[in-house]
Amino acid sequence: MFHIAICDDEEIFADKIFKNIDVYMSQRELPYEIDIFHSGKGLMQLGVEMMKYKVVFLDINMEEVDGLETAGWIRQYSKDMFIVFVTAYITYALEGYKFNAVRFILKETKMFSQAIRECMDDIFEKINYVSAKREIPFCEGRREIRLDRLLFIESKLHKLEFHVMEEQMHVYTLNGILNDIEDEYIPYQFIRIHQSYLVNMQHINQIRRYEVMLSNGVRLPVPRARYPYVEDKFISYKGEM
Repeated sequence: MFHIAICDDEEIFADKIFKNIDVYMSQRELPYEIDIFHSGKGLMQLGVEMMKYKVVFLDINMEEVDGLETAGWIRQYSKDMFIVFVTAYITYALEGYKFNAVRFILKETKMFSQAIRECMDDIFEKINYVSAKREIPFCEGRREIRLDRLLFIESKLHKLEFHVMEEQMHVYTLNGILNDIEDEYIPYQFIRIHQSYLVNMQHINQIRRYEVMLSNGVRLPVPRARYPYVEDKFISYKGEM
């Protein structure tokens, strides 16, 4: 399922975006869902559940929480989600590109429908290579997962539990131990915070003595002796973002 979010406090434009995307996706004959939010706050309240969306169309000028603030919040969860700013003011373009927006679409233009189509064409071209993926022979069956959606791997005796955010949280199991797979995930910004946990730093919201809090609210322990190492690695990672 290809999930798309539209976040615009002007119902007329939210509906206009919806109709154009609806036509485009119908022509591609792909299963899809489009959800409309009328405030950045409404989208942000989803928390980690927001990661089910592949594309979000964001109005920049919204009351209370604007599109730029919402985009910054999205980037805390995902670097790979496609953000499209839909705005009446192109002057925001430079600031918006800080959030790696794929496009800026002007509301007041005769080429609006064409701009939506071109934007979606561009996204589908990029989507084939934007995310690191791995096919894993889980006990539940072979499955391809996106590594940016893998929150952490937990070791329980000789089984590994992969906690993956798809349309909702899923836990897949694999026979093995963390020591055997750790090196495969380190290049993708995973960190061994504990003998039993390998964690995706992209999903660490906070680190404090002696635990980390993940983007879905889960807290995982960090041993006292390992805490300085984990803290230094996470600070370094945040500095590179």
